[in-house]
Amino acid sequence: MGNSARARSKTGQRQQREGNGKKRGSRRRKREEFPDNEDLSVIPAAELELTKNAMNLAELKTRPASELVDLGRSMGLESLARSRKQDIIFSILKAHAQQGENIFGEGVLEILQDGFGFLRSADSSYLAGPDDIYVSPSQIRRFNLRTGDTVSGLIRPPKDGERYFAMLKVGEINHDGPEDAKNKVLFENLTPLFPTQRLKLEQGNGSTEDLTARIIDMVAPIGKGQRGLIVSPPKAGKTMLLQNIAASIVANQPECDLIVLLIDERPEEVTEMERTVRGEVVSSTFDEPATRHVQVAEMVIEKAKRLTEHKRDVVILLDSITRLARAYNTVVPSSGKV
Repeated sequence: MGNSARARSKTGQRQQREGNGKKRGSRRRKREEFPDNEDLSVIPAAELELTKNAMNLAELKTRPASELVDLGRSMGLESLARSRKQDIIFSILKAHAQQGENIFGEGVLEILQDGFGFLRSADSSYLAGPDDIYVSPSQIRRFNLRTGDTVSGLIRPPKDGERYFAMLKVGEINHDGPEDAKNKVLFENLTPLFPTQRLKLEQGNGSTEDLTARIIDMVAPIGKGQRGLIVSPPKAGKTMLLQNIAASIVANQPECDLIVLLIDERPEEVTEMERTVRGEVVSSTFDEPATRHVQVAEMVIEKAKRLTEHKRDVVILLDSITRLARAYNTVVPSSGKV
């Protein structure tokens, strides 16, 4: 009896070790989906200008899907017509990299809880996709990157067992050199001041839309660093007023980075805003969950903070703050109090 019991115990231990080995192997395979630590070198300024003439991921995202399908066919790629736009871009870049050509990528960094991050695209409203660019933890530590940083540089295609493109060499951080980004002052350490520079909205072209901007200049002038709130009943023209303000800022203050954030709006309103405003339009439509509304809003505010740290002026036009507050109220767990 004793020998048989010892034999069963040894068999059980051996099976347990084999099971642990399988678990370790599964964890290892899951980790291999992300690239290893990349080269931490920086692209010189002269080489960076030449690199920008290579295939650019951001430029591909601005093209319509029909042009991307034609480009893929010219490269020998078939059956792309029924694929998503992000998958088409992924296939084109992978085929381009297999020919030994350089790929230039850019995006806004979102750091996840595991320490690594991804460069999201503003064209997809910072939604996760297969064409996102992986940024390793070592790159994040070396360049002191934070969520909201706009990073650009050379990228490489995924290797065997990987799923994402990876940042190979960092070229610019928030439109400045990587070494200059290390000396920035954190947004939390900046000194808040009253507005001293005015945002002039009147363009002087005599149009009906310019009349609205002139009235705002006379009744409620806006300055850089000022917060404002539009309160009105429904269907009173708040969206048209925001479009007029955005057009005036683009025309009169080209040095300002304009971001229009649309939360819980209809898709056709988003399309109209994108065609009207010559700036960055980020949206989360009404068919998205509340967590998506919160994620988009936090990405926009973090990007604005990082640009402010680099001494740039940022203007955010939000529509609407009521629906954003409702989304935050839905996401935050209930305290149980009535």
